[in-house]
Amino acid sequence: MSSMTGYPAAVLCWLLSAGVYIAAKWVAPEMPPWGLCFWRLTLACAILLPIVHRHHDAMIGLVRSRAVEIVAVGAIGLTLCQGMIYHGLSDTDATTAGIIMALSPVMTMVLARFVLGEPLGLWKSLGALIALAGMLVIVAHGNLTALLQLRFNPGELWIVGSAFCWGLYTVLLRRSKFGLELLPLVVLLLGAGALVALPFHLWELFNDERSAMNINGLLALAYMAGPGGALMYYLYNRSVETLGASRASMLLYLQTMFVAILAYLLLGESLHDYDLIGAAFIVAGIVIATVLKPKASHARIS
Repeated sequence: MSSMTGYPAAVLCWLLSAGVYIAAKWVAPEMPPWGLCFWRLTLACAILLPIVHRHHDAMIGLVRSRAVEIVAVGAIGLTLCQGMIYHGLSDTDATTAGIIMALSPVMTMVLARFVLGEPLGLWKSLGALIALAGMLVIVAHGNLTALLQLRFNPGELWIVGSAFCWGLYTVLLRRSKFGLELLPLVVLLLGAGALVALPFHLWELFNDERSAMNINGLLALAYMAGPGGALMYYLYNRSVETLGASRASMLLYLQTMFVAILAYLLLGESLHDYDLIGAAFIVAGIVIATVLKPKASHARIS
């Protein structure tokens, strides 16, 4: 019965998350990335803070004992991850960004090998290499010459950096074991991420001509902080509670599909040939890394 509520929550979560890419791309010419990042994190934290009121004492205790870790993890997983996405969307399609972000689980597996010492194995290694090849096809726009000469679109490189930060954030969360329920922990990390984003936003106010908040920026921010922020995080928490972290996280791939559909309907984007080829490599790599398992060795009886 729990799965009956968990799957719809997860699907809606990733649909709302996909909408963030569309809103950020739509407003990119008019609103700078760090301002978007700061206000989204701040408002989402403010919306969710009353909902986790039963955990306030535990949250305050955690901040007092492990403030530096909270800030570091929030900076990597929320400030840098989101800021890089918004930077990248100024120079690349939302569809391409969604495809590259599908690499995050593969990056998580590779980083877990080095940070947590988790075994990678043959199939995971092979899958990671194939997915990496897909990413290179997308970043180089299918141009082998550009790949050999290391001539890449900066927008796609920002998105690759964001996917790396999300993978590292996921691994650091597993290693840290903060001992707090997911939603109140997310609220703390949102606050920490907003704190780290503030200096970048202040710099933009004096140096970026897009810093004026207009109606389009307000509408995009309202969506990204509300339905695409607080509600999305709440639904993800519900899906993890009912489905478990592994199954809920695997549904992340729905985000890529939703981004492509919404970008086509709302932004008029279409898939490029290199997007399709790169996506095929990434999907193949993900399947090999996550579905195929090494055969268990059986002890021989002499």
